[in-house]
Amino acid sequence: MGRLEGRGAVVTGAASGIGRATSRLFAAEGAQVLCFDRAEAVEETASLIADAGGTAIAVKGDAGSEADIKSTIERAHRTFGRLDAVFANAGVSGGMTPMEEIDEAFWQNLLRINLIGPFMAIKHASPIMRAAGKGSIICTASVAGIRSGAGGIPYSASKAGVMSLVQTSANVLYGTGVRVNAICPGIIETGMTAPIYQNARARGTDDKIGQLNPLKRGGEPSEIAHAALFLASDDSSYVNGQALAVDGGLSSSHPVGSRRG
Repeated sequence: MGRLEGRGAVVTGAASGIGRATSRLFAAEGAQVLCFDRAEAVEETASLIADAGGTAIAVKGDAGSEADIKSTIERAHRTFGRLDAVFANAGVSGGMTPMEEIDEAFWQNLLRINLIGPFMAIKHASPIMRAAGKGSIICTASVAGIRSGAGGIPYSASKAGVMSLVQTSANVLYGTGVRVNAICPGIIETGMTAPIYQNARARGTDDKIGQLNPLKRGGEPSEIAHAALFLASDDSSYVNGQALAVDGGLSSSHPVGSRRG
């Protein structure tokens, strides 16, 4: 049996990248998965799962909308008869917009999706999980939330907020059996980071991607998906209120000029 056999799960940002990889892995491990995204490609994710013999439904919506998140979580619970895991993964980067060009609207939209959206997922999933006496909520943060140097100001601040969100939420849910954790990915090849990879390949410097971490490489969506699987499953039953860095070791060190070996 798979580690999520018979369980119900929601994955946001499921149209591509980390969200698609996680949706497929959850399904392969036995979960019924509601794949949520604003992009049409979310239908393809659900189809890939079905073609592999899994169970999935696709729902289009806005990850920063409370109404959309609420109705999505309720639909998953109603359709699957249970809600065991929610992966609030959807997010936007905002690029490397210069500080002087960042206005209030830019901030509001980014925070709405990256930080308020995960809060709404916790708000609406936790009552269902509390009634069952257990459940796992996972949010995507970032190494950019740990310290400077991995993203723009609004993006980094939003991801630092996600790290605080899971800590405080885990304690608000004290004694309920509901766990709330975050994953902090390093550089992962997804649609969000596509320009970085494309530019590096065009220059012939793609071997330098990830050179600042001890593994000296970028990561794959599947590597984050396996971290999400760990947090969604009973394997992590004593892990709560944590922000797990999956970054090749990048966040383990302050920047250094050079390394031997």
